[in-house]
Amino acid sequence: MVKENIFSLILDKKVPCYKIYEDGLVLAFLDINPFSSGHTLLIPKERVATLDKLSAESASAIGKVLPKISKAILEVVNTKEFNIIQNNGSNAFQTIPHVHFHIIPKFEDGLGYQFPSKTYPIDHNEALILANKISSILSD
Repeated sequence: MVKENIFSLILDKKVPCYKIYEDGLVLAFLDINPFSSGHTLLIPKERVATLDKLSAESASAIGKVLPKISKAILEVVNTKEFNIIQNNGSNAFQTIPHVHFHIIPKFEDGLGYQFPSKTYPIDHNEALILANKISSILSD
């Protein structure tokens, strides 16, 4: 359970939102500080801070509606390109400690969103060790 924040206030109907979709497990609404027209936030009603803490049921509900909501937004704002952004923790630029997905329509507006990549190649042996460790945890 996370501390009270703007999303919990919206879920508790203490703060209004521009709702575009709601079911028993998720809520989608327009971002009030949008990066572009149609910028939408999709949140689970389950109150956890990061994606790794989210239940399979809530994750599945998000996965089920994310394409449908994205398609509707793109149709309304008349574009074909968009970003889906989901940050986890302050070092990953998460500002509200509640799982949320940004659906951000993209236009030829010059606005960018970039992560700098490393300029050196990945070490093959290090990558194999890392991949095997992660795979081992997933297969347990």
